[in-house]
Amino acid sequence: MSLSRRQFLGATTASLALLSAPAFAAGRTFFGIATGGTGGTYYPLGGMLAQLISNTAELPDTKLSATAETGNASVANAQLLGRGEIESAFAAADILDAAYKGVSQFEDGAITNLRAIGALYPETVQLVVRADSGIATFEDLKGKSISSGSPGSGQWQLLGDLLEAHGMTRDDVSEDYSSFAQSVDKIKDGNLDASLITAGLPTSSVTDLANGHDIRIVPLTGPAIVKLQEAQPYYADATIPAGSYKGVETDVPTLAVRAIWATHAEVPDEVIYAVTKALYENTETLGQVHPMGKQISLDKALESVSIPVHPGAEKYYAEKGITK
Repeated sequence: MSLSRRQFLGATTASLALLSAPAFAAGRTFFGIATGGTGGTYYPLGGMLAQLISNTAELPDTKLSATAETGNASVANAQLLGRGEIESAFAAADILDAAYKGVSQFEDGAITNLRAIGALYPETVQLVVRADSGIATFEDLKGKSISSGSPGSGQWQLLGDLLEAHGMTRDDVSEDYSSFAQSVDKIKDGNLDASLITAGLPTSSVTDLANGHDIRIVPLTGPAIVKLQEAQPYYADATIPAGSYKGVETDVPTLAVRAIWATHAEVPDEVIYAVTKALYENTETLGQVHPMGKQISLDKALESVSIPVHPGAEKYYAEKGITK
């Protein structure tokens, strides 16, 4: 990606610090990571991963400097990779599959240069409302307002699928296209009834909401969800454990899809080999930044990966005896 300056997030076990680096410097190779909004999980993990790569990844004749950049989540990140505008990005497994095949949100053209680096962690679907909203089931959303992210995003597509599975349409709800953090602020102010959030647990924006207001996580289970899973097999059964957020006192059944770290075919093999090694040999450090980091493991590196694996990552996996 050609930029005059890049911002990347460094992190310690206690906090994230903002750093900067020149886009061009003698003996340096720059490697970008598109993440998500500040209220989700991609953002802090991407910042720490960028610092790990910069500190530990090795290339023969140059220093590798990684930068983490805020992004607009899975669909936009896949499109960035397709245009070769960034070297890597985080995206949901189902979105990458659709992008590579040219279906759903990508019917205008398949993105066939997508390549996987490796699987990260399960992203949990969280339908968040205030406890006094009167919304206890998905069907209770009829006539209510709900944030689903930007049109065409993975969140937006998921809401459409959930509505269809429950015998509803988008006309049955009032859609809001705010980010995770923006939607939570609107729920706080009473200007939004619900937010559909897919991210690692706990999600910082939901934690913020729960610390100041009584919340409910609406369960996603039953025949309608089984119907959805038949159409979208990447969605697996999941549970939001009791205690994940203040006021959530019982386990909540829901769905999840694994997040994938992806790249594109034009990134050199030696670069992808180096960043793959940096990821899977520093998972303990990532776990100190966010609980989802603890769920990143080499033995699940190829789980839910349906697009081709980049040759640089394949080389690392072969050395470790990991095969698809």
